[in-house]
Amino acid sequence: MIKKLSMEDLERPDKDAFLKTEKFPVTLVLDNVRSALNVGSIFRTADALALEQLFLCGITATPPHREILKTALGSTETVLWTHYSDTAAAINTLRDAGYRIYALEQATHRVWLQEFRFQSGERYALILGNEVEGVGEAALALCDGALEIPQFGTKHSLNVAVAAGIAAWEIVRRLRWG
Repeated sequence: MIKKLSMEDLERPDKDAFLKTEKFPVTLVLDNVRSALNVGSIFRTADALALEQLFLCGITATPPHREILKTALGSTETVLWTHYSDTAAAINTLRDAGYRIYALEQATHRVWLQEFRFQSGERYALILGNEVEGVGEAALALCDGALEIPQFGTKHSLNVAVAAGIAAWEIVRRLRWG
């Protein structure tokens, strides 16, 4: 019989221990994401996968916004985040720090997410775009490339929080297990 694990069985670190643990070298950059609920969900994903940080850019809501807190479930206290009024400034900061920068976007010269070769020892920034417009042209022009999640249905895109989870998991999986 299958039973759900208790909180004790999960052996998750407490907040203080988690803040001290080594994080995966991945930063998610939210380029004008308009839904605070999506932002909160991305915070929760960043916590679950022990990502390095979030950069919240432009109109993207910041904590302690009520809708972020509703979906983040406390992860705004465990995930490092910074707000930038301009996504290009955030990207330039990351580039100066040695990150490889990729848009998660349907674009020319894209590489399928599952085919991209993530390299151990590299730091990655993944730019996630607005729910309607996607990654802005100015931000896209500053990226080293574009990664795309294959899709097989009738809709042209995934929800930004869902796409962030899929992409972040794939990056972490590759960095951790090859």
